[in-house]
Amino acid sequence: MNHAATGVVAPQPVRHGRAGGSETYAALDLGTNNCRLLVARPSSDGFRVIDAFSRIVRLGEGLGARGSLSEEAIERSIRALRVCAVKMRRRGVGVARCVATEACRRAANATSFVQRVAEETGVALEVISSNEEARLAVSGCAPLLTGDARHALIFDIGGGSTELTWVRRTSLGGIEVLGVASFPCGVVTLSEVYGGDSYDEATYEAMVAEVERQILPFEKAYGLSQAIAEGGVQMLGTSGTVTTLAGVLMGLPRYDRARVDGTWLDFNHIADICLQLRSLDCEGRAAHPCIGRDRADLVVAGCAVLEAICRNWQVGRVRVADRGVREGILYSLMRGESVAIPTLNGGASYRTH
Repeated sequence: MNHAATGVVAPQPVRHGRAGGSETYAALDLGTNNCRLLVARPSSDGFRVIDAFSRIVRLGEGLGARGSLSEEAIERSIRALRVCAVKMRRRGVGVARCVATEACRRAANATSFVQRVAEETGVALEVISSNEEARLAVSGCAPLLTGDARHALIFDIGGGSTELTWVRRTSLGGIEVLGVASFPCGVVTLSEVYGGDSYDEATYEAMVAEVERQILPFEKAYGLSQAIAEGGVQMLGTSGTVTTLAGVLMGLPRYDRARVDGTWLDFNHIADICLQLRSLDCEGRAAHPCIGRDRADLVVAGCAVLEAICRNWQVGRVRVADRGVREGILYSLMRGESVAIPTLNGGASYRTH
């Protein structure tokens, strides 16, 4: 389902203008499972975050069965978006972009949801394509690509889908996207089919096999295995799954983005921690400070997606990115890649073009 971009505006009118060095910028990503906001100002090394917000809203809960967003999920998401709107207003955001992804791409009532969000919070959501989502994730993660990597597989395990992006480094040091694909296997969608308090080996392997079936055409289309055999391929993961597993493996007493972002996970360690987590019941997983109750019923499905990727493409290790779409939006906006479009209060907002 395609939806026209509608820009962003805070609950009360904010100053709008073309991107400049003194602006305050905001990027909001409403996914199937999470609502995340970053507010930032430009700095000499990119940008400086001055405010942030993250809340699990489970917008896509039950979407696979009913084909539409439930009233409960809509209410949870609107409450979170109200918080984001207040933060944008208080920080004097002048240039912003708010995007919605897989849940709104699939839901039959996405258009009415977007309109309701606009009316009740003042936030004008833009439902973006899976290709645009992948492009933004690549832009946000680019600083973590190593100089010796000729190719990279970047993946984002979301709530409703998983995005794979195959890129190569150009002779001028840029990044060329060779292929992008989105698969309807995320932590929420898989959990709703296979989920439970605990997972036996057969159930877990069934999840892995389903993901492998869905990603096989990507291998056939782009020949990743041949490039991996030749060397010079990096794997980069941006999702709650890889960041959570990194925190668990590091034994962190609480999640610490500064320690997790940019770290590396060896495939053998990934397999060990996935086995450990699927062997626990939900209460056991919830007890870990880097998982918690909100992720306890979803993390094993994320493990299954991650293991399917690792088994199919034997790079040997993956770099962990606690960054992605929001950072990609901010980089784009601060480069001035924007065009004026209408907003709710009749002014002009700016979005990436």
